[in-house]
Amino acid sequence: MTPQQLYPEPSPETQNQLNQRVGRLHLWLRQGIQRDHVDQVFGRGRNFFHIENWYSIHTLMRFALQLTGLYGRGRRNAADIQVRSNRVSIPALPKPFHGLRLLHLSDIHLDMDPDIHEALIKCVAATAHDLCVITGDFRARTHGDCQPAIAAMGRLRPHLTGPVYGVLGNHDFIEMVPGLEALEVRVLLNESLALEREGTCLYLAGIDDPHYYQADNLEKAADGIPPGAVAILLSHSPEIYRHAAHAGFKLMLCGHTHGGQICLPGGIPLTYNAHCPRHLGRGPWRWGEMQGYTSTGAGSCVVPVRFNCQPEITVHRLEGSEG
Repeated sequence: MTPQQLYPEPSPETQNQLNQRVGRLHLWLRQGIQRDHVDQVFGRGRNFFHIENWYSIHTLMRFALQLTGLYGRGRRNAADIQVRSNRVSIPALPKPFHGLRLLHLSDIHLDMDPDIHEALIKCVAATAHDLCVITGDFRARTHGDCQPAIAAMGRLRPHLTGPVYGVLGNHDFIEMVPGLEALEVRVLLNESLALEREGTCLYLAGIDDPHYYQADNLEKAADGIPPGAVAILLSHSPEIYRHAAHAGFKLMLCGHTHGGQICLPGGIPLTYNAHCPRHLGRGPWRWGEMQGYTSTGAGSCVVPVRFNCQPEITVHRLEGSEG
């Protein structure tokens, strides 16, 4: 593929929108890394090996699964999206936010497989929630045109209740931000905002991809949060868990790992593709005083299959000390 096919240069209009939205320095840094490392398989980011960028192996894996007769079953597994419930008790949570239902989507990879996309729409439409957060990887491809994923998000967005907030993952170009925000998906790029109810605030922060592009800036994201306030962090990957805990966040929501996606019997992952302790690779966890949750993801990447690892969407119900 040509450099232009790998990384299509944004139009002057998009570039101007991003300059105003993101700021010149962050934009130059993110676009420079995208341009230089868009198809790098070895040596970039927090992990040495990036199978998502090795497209020839994707074809080989698909062929091997078809040859063994496992491909069809794996695809059915990947479309069998489960709805998980997770109760989060935060003692200092302002009372108006008690019972808030926060729908957590991650790694939706909207351009990967139409059957998985339709299953996600049906699952989301049937799940009650007050607001939604998406912790990165809107698309499956790591290069080329972003518009197929934006168009697919346009079909999903009407089924999401209330405001929607998101962060970018290692599959996402920063050029996706104007398209996502035109769909009323507010992308948090090393920034925070206050959710207000009855004169009280719950803070929501989000960082740019910390895994491959390493464009995260936790200090900047937390800068506007008052000391002692209850704050939730959105991150694509759990890899910055230690910094987030020391920064005072009460809850960290993330994804990236897919829970392993292709696991051994018993759900034992071959890899989480993340530089962090294994117990942070899926489901609820705690580090110090901070609670965390790593979604196994609703989509699939590399190949649209799952084994011994169900895809999920999660409803986090926030509770105060009174329950």
